[in-house]
Amino acid sequence: MDLEEFRMRGKEMVDYIIDYWETIEQRRVYPAVQPGYLRPLIPDSAPQGPESFEDLMADIERVIMPGVTHWQSPHFHAYYPAAVSLPGFLGDMLCGGIGCVGFSWASSPVCTELETVMLDWLGKMLNLPEDFLVETGGEGGGVIQSSASESTLVALLAARKKMITQMQAKCPDLGEHTIMSKLVAYTSEEAHCSVERAGMIASIKMRKLPTDEKFCLRGETLRQAVEEDKVLGLIPFYFCATLGTTSSCAFDNIMELGPICNSENIWMHIDAAYAGSSFICPEFRPLLNGVEFADSFNFNPQKWLLVNFHCSALWVKRRSEFIGAFKMDHIYLNHDHQNSGQDSPK
Repeated sequence: MDLEEFRMRGKEMVDYIIDYWETIEQRRVYPAVQPGYLRPLIPDSAPQGPESFEDLMADIERVIMPGVTHWQSPHFHAYYPAAVSLPGFLGDMLCGGIGCVGFSWASSPVCTELETVMLDWLGKMLNLPEDFLVETGGEGGGVIQSSASESTLVALLAARKKMITQMQAKCPDLGEHTIMSKLVAYTSEEAHCSVERAGMIASIKMRKLPTDEKFCLRGETLRQAVEEDKVLGLIPFYFCATLGTTSSCAFDNIMELGPICNSENIWMHIDAAYAGSSFICPEFRPLLNGVEFADSFNFNPQKWLLVNFHCSALWVKRRSEFIGAFKMDHIYLNHDHQNSGQDSPK
């Protein structure tokens, strides 16, 4: 495909998307197919030669659409909101067309700088404490992750690295594996399954704590669990609170939980993936009170803010703890502006 054909086919694709949106409510929301439906509809091996664009477009309706769950349909009421937008489509087109790979400031400066500024904008919309922003000259900052699950995991890994470093500073003879065997993390029994999965990936014991009658985790429950584990010789180091659980949109009491985490040197991560967008509204912002105790905070603009999937916003209070946990010094990552203040938690 040359540029002129791309110009023509691109316009055809835009027309197809517009037609899809104009007729989406007429489509069956959930596919009427059985597992394995697709394989008989396509060749059993990759084609040896090219196919026409018209044939490919025909396959979208013949092969792809029968298996699509139409999340943007007005009749879709499952899982969670995932509202995309036409400006978001245009942004995706431009991003794909430019094709930057922004793994460091040097690989494409605007990727790091625009991300940093936009996360400051979004943080101010949420009225986050200044500790989480870059523009105030503080130690914090924001970074885009692909999902809240990923945010929970990287926060857990950063907390693990921080605690291992602290323990080895106190007792240099302690090996990393010995310390890890004693680490324990906490979350609510109502938390998303990705929190427990993060513990599995990080090889960390994750205790799921009971909630009250409103499915809310309270401070005294966490305090009791921490005391029990300290008596056993374990090292409490990480707690994941949830603001807006997937199952019931319950809110953990971070005003009670936060001070306990701070006094016990426990990293508190707040997962507000589902409900976090609502905190932009002044009338809902009090639900975020207590975020000042947190070490990291995450929510998903891809749910309510018309941002196309994937986009999960994560802020940290001390970005050096993130950078230090994942920093690599390979020569191909080095550049002349590493100490310019443009470092990102990414």
